[in-house]
Amino acid sequence: MSGLEPFGARLRRAMDERGPLCVGIDPHASLLAEWGLNDDVAGLERFSRTVVEAVADRVAVLKPQSAFFERFGSRGLAVLETTVAEARAAGALVVMDAKRGDIGSTMAAYAESFLHKDAPLFSDALTVSPYLGYGSLSPAVALARENGAGLFVLALTSNPEGGEVQHAVRADGRNVGATMLGHLSVENAGEEPLGSFGAVVGATLGDLSSYDLDINGPLLAPGIGAQGATPADLPGVFGAAVRNVVPNVSRGVLRQGPDAVALRDAAERFAEEIRHAVAAS
Repeated sequence: MSGLEPFGARLRRAMDERGPLCVGIDPHASLLAEWGLNDDVAGLERFSRTVVEAVADRVAVLKPQSAFFERFGSRGLAVLETTVAEARAAGALVVMDAKRGDIGSTMAAYAESFLHKDAPLFSDALTVSPYLGYGSLSPAVALARENGAGLFVLALTSNPEGGEVQHAVRADGRNVGATMLGHLSVENAGEEPLGSFGAVVGATLGDLSSYDLDINGPLLAPGIGAQGATPADLPGVFGAAVRNVVPNVSRGVLRQGPDAVALRDAAERFAEEIRHAVAAS
C-alpha cells in the first residue's frame, strides 16, 4: 500500500479547506505567445513553474494537460514530472488530464505510468476514457485503490461531439453517460467522506436533473470561464450533487499571466465565487 489516504478523503479535505477550484495547466502555443514566451521547452518550463508557484499553495487541485507537454518529447515529459512534483509538494492535489483508455496489459501500463506510487508521473488522480467498455478500466481502478489515487471517468462531457456516444441509448433504456455514472456509484458505495472514483461532467450542459449525479464521488466540471459557464450556473446544472463538484478553470485564470499576482488573484476570485454559489444552493 502507498500509505496515502484514499483520494476521495484527501480531495474532500482539500475542497473544504481551500475551496473546490481546479486550475488547469494548459500550455498550448497561443497561451505561451500571450505570455511572451517561445513555443519551446524553455517556454513550457517557465509557464508551468509560474502557474505552480502562483497557485499551488492555495487551490485544491491542479490539472496539467499531458498533451501540451508530450508534444515536446522527452524534455517536455521531464517538465511535466517536475510540475507534478512541485505542485504536490506545495499541497495541491494533481489530476493528470491524459484521458487514457485501452484494454488489458496496455491499460495496466497506462495506469502504472500515472497511478503507481513509484512512477515519475504519479498523480493523485487520472482522467480516463471508458469507451472500450467500463470493464476495460479495471487495471486502473485496481491500481488507484492500491495507491490511494483516483480516477475521473468521461461521462457527460462538454464538447458537442460527445453526445454522439454518451447519449446513445442502450438496450436497457439507459444512455451511455448514465451507465458510466451507475458504474461509478457502485465503485464508491460505502466510502466516506467521499469516494475516489469521479466523473467528468460538463458545467455547460444545463439542467442535468434527469441524471443521477449522486455517485458518492467527485464531479470534475470543465466549462467555467472561457467556455461560457459561470460559478453561479453550478447549482442549476448539478443540483443536490453540487457540493461534490470540482469546477475546472483554465484559460480564465491562465490568461492573467505571466504576472504571478494576477494569476493568484484570478484563482482566488474564481474560488470565492464558486464557494459562494455552492453555499447558496
